[in-house]
Amino acid sequence: MLLGLLSRGQRHGYDLKREHDALLPAAKELAFGQLYAALGRLRDKGLVEEAARERVGGPDRTAYRITSAGRKELATWLAQVEPLPERTPNPVATKVTLLLLAEGTHRAVEHLVRERTVRVERMRELTAAKRVAGTTLQEALAADHTLAHLDADLRWIDSARRRIDDLEGEIA
Repeated sequence: MLLGLLSRGQRHGYDLKREHDALLPAAKELAFGQLYAALGRLRDKGLVEEAARERVGGPDRTAYRITSAGRKELATWLAQVEPLPERTPNPVATKVTLLLLAEGTHRAVEHLVRERTVRVERMRELTAAKRVAGTTLQEALAADHTLAHLDADLRWIDSARRRIDDLEGEIA
């Protein structure tokens, strides 16, 4: 990700953090400590290099730029299709199974209803947020991605509710 941000020109760590937050709102949060540690690893691998160092009333500020090896690494990574997980963790399925074991069908169904309600409300919030003036394309795309996952969750919850009696019989 840092190589991609640096592909547009040299940047200081602060600039990279600001661009990360603005351009990749759905990405995992990036702390400054992580950022500088990652830049150090990229530098050690020859993928970035220090472009400039300046002091403006405080500690040195180092600007980094991507190297030709970094551009090759970035191009290779960008061309790869993301690997599909063997299984997707589903903590709701785990909880429903344990509710069936510990407390019975009624409690498992109640929990599925609560999980569904929370997801529908989040979908409403995201849909409304996409309509707010000034929403960036990156924010809208991130919301669309989350909405798609929430929709899949709803379909799974509905399927689990239909199959709950069979599941109870299977694990009993």
